[in-house]
Amino acid sequence: MLKVEHIGIAVRSLETSIPLFQRLLNTDCYKKETVESEFVQTAFFRQGETKIELLEATSPGSTIAKFVDKKGEGIHHIAFEVADIYAEMERLKGEGFTLLQAEPKQGADNKLVCFLHPKDTNGVLIELCQEI
Repeated sequence: MLKVEHIGIAVRSLETSIPLFQRLLNTDCYKKETVESEFVQTAFFRQGETKIELLEATSPGSTIAKFVDKKGEGIHHIAFEVADIYAEMERLKGEGFTLLQAEPKQGADNKLVCFLHPKDTNGVLIELCQEI
């Protein structure tokens, strides 16, 4: 793994949360994107080499909506950048981690992504991501 690529934070409203994080981080949101396949709208902030990704559900049945309903707003996942997502998925599978996808999928910010089951990572949802 190369670095922490971003920290994903589930929010109820980007309209409310973007100004809050602009004040908190003293920087502007540099990108908003909708990921139709995941029923989520994202907003990105850069803090040094790490990004903060805010995630708002676009459908009541989405993973983010369920997360916010169950746990409230807060940290949803930590993403690690990898050089070769396919090799890293194989390595982690060999180490006994449960992958939530058999193949990487298109994610936000021009990335291929794969998630590890939180039951294997002390309750933290881990995302692997590789620039496309």
